[in-house]
Amino acid sequence: MIDSENWAGLDVDVKGHIYEGLLARNAEDVRGGAGQYFTPRPVIRAIVKVMRPDPTMHISDPACGTGGFLLAAYDYLVKSNPDLDRRAQRFINEEALHGIDIVPSVTRLCAMNLYLHGLGGIDKTIVETKDSLAKQPAVADMVLTNPPFGKKSSITVINDEGKRETEKIYYERQEFWATTSNKQLNFVQNVYSMLKETGTAAVVVPDNVLFEAGAGEKIRRRLLMSCDVHTLLRLPTGIWYSPGVKANVLFFDKKPASKSPQTKELWVYDLRTNQNFTLRQNPIADDDLKDFVQCYQTLKRAKRKESERFKRFTYDELMARDKANLDIFWLKDDSLADTDNLPKPAILAAEIIEDLEAALAEFSAVEEELKA
Repeated sequence: MIDSENWAGLDVDVKGHIYEGLLARNAEDVRGGAGQYFTPRPVIRAIVKVMRPDPTMHISDPACGTGGFLLAAYDYLVKSNPDLDRRAQRFINEEALHGIDIVPSVTRLCAMNLYLHGLGGIDKTIVETKDSLAKQPAVADMVLTNPPFGKKSSITVINDEGKRETEKIYYERQEFWATTSNKQLNFVQNVYSMLKETGTAAVVVPDNVLFEAGAGEKIRRRLLMSCDVHTLLRLPTGIWYSPGVKANVLFFDKKPASKSPQTKELWVYDLRTNQNFTLRQNPIADDDLKDFVQCYQTLKRAKRKESERFKRFTYDELMARDKANLDIFWLKDDSLADTDNLPKPAILAAEIIEDLEAALAEFSAVEEELKA
């Protein structure tokens, strides 16, 4: 079947779509661990839609995985600007986008994904393999990223040639506000340092970034002071290939140095409370994020209005919270009220089945390693 197909005659969009489908299937393989590099595409598309990248921007992802954010940004740029001249189109295809990932095999997946969508080429490297936290990457107008979750007691520092250099417990970056071994906090600091003075960012972060004490509190306070941290999207559970992940999207604009806080108010959209998604039975879709996109008011944030799921918190209110905790929620969780308000049995059953399948796959992987 494969040999009989004229692949050279297919449009790049068709080949790219096929490859994206293969990456999604690969992400389902728990034993391979590929799911950690695959961000749900509806979430990516919603983020890019509200960020509205411009065809003159340099857009970067310092933890690019299989290239979801870069491809979504490219797709948005092309569809939103159909009358681009040849020079602008070449800039978008070869220079506007840049990605970094620390895992060589994932970088190869990303490079192929980009190439099959008509991006890059033999002499144009859009994605590279290195540790983006080791030193400050090139500056960008916009950063869109979902850094890896989890903690490590030590950090492997990778040099520019992609080789392991040293083992440390933290990164030594003079421009960082705090020294910590927490990767997610380091990525938040790294994104800030990557942005131009008027740059913008959307960063997927786990819950601990919003409430962790010590370095976490210091970084949150500095971020609120130095940037306009204007929006927080609380993502639902059940949308990730790693079960139990609780994540958010933090949107902020870098501003010039000032003695007064750059953040005036933070708007929080709660897409988590009383929302039930699973990867197979009830996957998250573009329609599930439509209300968030409408509430975001990209072009006129001053006209935002509060709703049941969208609330405004002033800078003073944020500072009054213990340790500048940004893990804010107000909706009543029906599942915690009483047993009569539990999710539907079909949803519970689907979640249990997915957890069991993931556990069995992990046991199988251990068994295979022992045999080897």
